[in-house]
Amino acid sequence: MLDDQPIVLEPGHATANACVIWLHGLGADGHDFEPIVDALKLPSSMAVRFILPHAPMMPVTINNGYVMRAWYDIPTMDIGGAQDAAGIRRSARYIGELIEQQIELGIACERIVLAGFSQGGAVVLYTALRFDQPLAGVVALSTYLPLAAKLEQEKSPNNQHIPLLYLHGAQDAVVPLQLALLARSRLEEQGYTVDWQLYDDLPHGVSPAEVQRISRWLQSVLERV
Repeated sequence: MLDDQPIVLEPGHATANACVIWLHGLGADGHDFEPIVDALKLPSSMAVRFILPHAPMMPVTINNGYVMRAWYDIPTMDIGGAQDAAGIRRSARYIGELIEQQIELGIACERIVLAGFSQGGAVVLYTALRFDQPLAGVVALSTYLPLAAKLEQEKSPNNQHIPLLYLHGAQDAVVPLQLALLARSRLEEQGYTVDWQLYDDLPHGVSPAEVQRISRWLQSVLERV
């Protein structure tokens, strides 16, 4: 899908036995979340490989067709409205390929976590809930549920009980809280257990408190298997 190869950060002390694939938001690139690997302060007993892919360059409609890194086009300022279904599915296939590559390298699918921020969070939600092998978990940050109407028909029974961490800021002006609450409601209606946390003073971004929360959650889900 992409000419740019993902950033791969290996654990320094041991051969990786788990993997986190982390997607950036609109207009950023894989380097955006590179500092988070150290900030998570995962214990040395864990051997986690981080994969930080770059979205392709494409014109984005809401930005007057300006070419930037995007996982899919956004046709309207109402991001909960018209959606680029083909683009979302194309990115989901690419993430699926990254997962398969990690499995081929010896990482069990049950030890692979998908994480994403904003547009990247939408892609990992879409991908994880439809993936045909059980994953370790999914982290959705400051995001929404894309193509929600299709979930009931397309969801994979192998990830019906996937651990799902959903964090959002109450002051988010890019992905309004209403969209996140709607996503949470729809997920719960479909039988998913959502580990939800709202940060009252947080705009569209990732806070140190969220990083600490993600670290604890990652340790919890990866210690289960």
